[in-house]
Amino acid sequence: MLNKNNPNTLVTGLTLIALVAMVAAYFSPIWWVSLTAPNYPKDAFPDGIRIHFHFDGVYNGCKAAGKGTRMADEIIQKDLEGGEERYNPILDKKKNVDEGAQGLDCVHEMNTINHYVGMFPIATGAPVEKPLAKFFFGFFTVMLAGFVVRQRKLRLAVLAGGFVAVAAWMIVDQYVLGRLASHVAAYVAEAGTFFKEPDKIAAWGTNVTLVSHIVITGLIAIMIVVLLGVWKLRQFELLLAAVPALLPVFFVIEYSAWLWFFGHNLHPWGAFTVKPFMPTVFGEGKVAQFSTYSYPYWGYALLLVVFACLGLALLIRRKQLRENAEA
Repeated sequence: MLNKNNPNTLVTGLTLIALVAMVAAYFSPIWWVSLTAPNYPKDAFPDGIRIHFHFDGVYNGCKAAGKGTRMADEIIQKDLEGGEERYNPILDKKKNVDEGAQGLDCVHEMNTINHYVGMFPIATGAPVEKPLAKFFFGFFTVMLAGFVVRQRKLRLAVLAGGFVAVAAWMIVDQYVLGRLASHVAAYVAEAGTFFKEPDKIAAWGTNVTLVSHIVITGLIAIMIVVLLGVWKLRQFELLLAAVPALLPVFFVIEYSAWLWFFGHNLHPWGAFTVKPFMPTVFGEGKVAQFSTYSYPYWGYALLLVVFACLGLALLIRRKQLRENAEA
């Protein structure tokens, strides 16, 4: 058990719990979104068209179900005026696919649905944040390791060594191993799935590369600032825990911003005209015949554990700093 009479032991224990929860959260689904409609029956789609948001991407959230799965790209409406067949997951309910949901990819399913209102493919969201998230988590891990160390010189050594390791990992991963280039190529390919303007898509890829360079450089610069701040300012050590503690806030802000982007940047490729809108961030909403659901998942609970533990640790450490200043 933790020694309640030893503030340093309490801070260390709380920080370690937060660190474990933070690392676990990186590999966990943080938020889920689901679409339901009459033409997606519960026996085939028990949870609707469901996707899970992680820090490093968006993943399939559909569970296996019975027969009679209705795939969006197999639900077709006849364009009576032009005699052209057009996919329409909203209006047409005539065609079924007799296959199990084991092979169902609800990310693709939702992309197909979104395509009809002119929305970008899901994978094009947060093109810089997703591949670089692991390095920010490495940065936060080093900050927490420095936070639990009380000796100033040792703390600086821990921070310096950890930041050098994270920076080296980031540079090797993104440039030496070519992960940045391969990510941009995948982003361009995904954007080109629905958006048929190669020149514009290539420009987007260039922008993703440029912004990634800026963020990588900026993260290294922030590491230097943190080192200088801890070296020069006594109270600066509180930021080592305060910044990671705000992860649940950062996620909601980022998530909301990208939902706004998707809902306010619709394109004329859609089969249906929809006015720009703000997709539901939290709770239930309605778009055409679809009911939308957007809620935090168990990974977000881990982020709240991080927030709570680091909040308590900060209060204890702040009290220590005040007592030492008054001594």
